[in-house]
Amino acid sequence: MSLLLILAVVALILGVLFVAAALARAKQAGGGDAPWPFYAKRVLSPPEQVLYHRLVAALPEQIVLAQIQVSRVLGVKKGHNFMEWNNRINRLSYDFLVCGKDATVIAAIELDDKTHTKADRIETDQKKDKATSAAGVRLIRWNVKDLPDAATIRAQVLPELAAAPQVTAAEGPTQ
Repeated sequence: MSLLLILAVVALILGVLFVAAALARAKQAGGGDAPWPFYAKRVLSPPEQVLYHRLVAALPEQIVLAQIQVSRVLGVKKGHNFMEWNNRINRLSYDFLVCGKDATVIAAIELDDKTHTKADRIETDQKKDKATSAAGVRLIRWNVKDLPDAATIRAQVLPELAAAPQVTAAEGPTQ
């Protein structure tokens, strides 16, 4: 009987130590008054900043968004397992998203650099391409070393307008 009592006391002590350690870890993870170890980062890299400003200038009638989660753009069709399909895209993001003024998606844009030649990145890009295509969203990829000018941006993002002559407010429509 004394062996049983000793084992019970040891189990109780180990339990208390385990709980104390778990509470200490939780406090270190932000549960206490200690400062959290975060800092504000730049949202866009220098090439992304250049492209963002070109997109905004070239597409003044559209909404241009940066670093948008794919799961905010693509939904899972009814009748399919939401968690299973959403998990395939929930950590992916588009570099840019171009929308109409009513927030309808016009095109997603990816800016590819040398990291996109790595095997794991190629696999991720293929997954993003497949999901985007399945939703009927146009995905445009540009290389960071060959950023498009305003005319190229308009022609690829809004191909239906590229054929139409550009009219400025000062010129007015031609007859």
